[in-house]
Amino acid sequence: MFINTLKDFGMTQSMSRKSTPVDNAPMESFFHILKANIVHHKQYASFHDFKVVVDAFINYYNNHRIKQKLNGLSPVQYRQLTTEYVS
Repeated sequence: MFINTLKDFGMTQSMSRKSTPVDNAPMESFFHILKANIVHHKQYASFHDFKVVVDAFINYYNNHRIKQKLNGLSPVQYRQLTTEYVS
């Protein structure tokens, strides 16, 4: 039933390789942070309101949230810096 619902919306289920839970670790980490910040203990009046908050959070996460592991840069800043070195 779940897979059919995904297909109805033009989506494909993605799964990690067998016995390799670290395949999906970056996304699991992101979803944990997302849920902790905008889902848990919060109520939204509509799906639209929820989507606006999710979109704003993703923008913040990618463009403004600094990470120690990325030398104090946001993911977008770090990616831009590393592509400059590759080019």
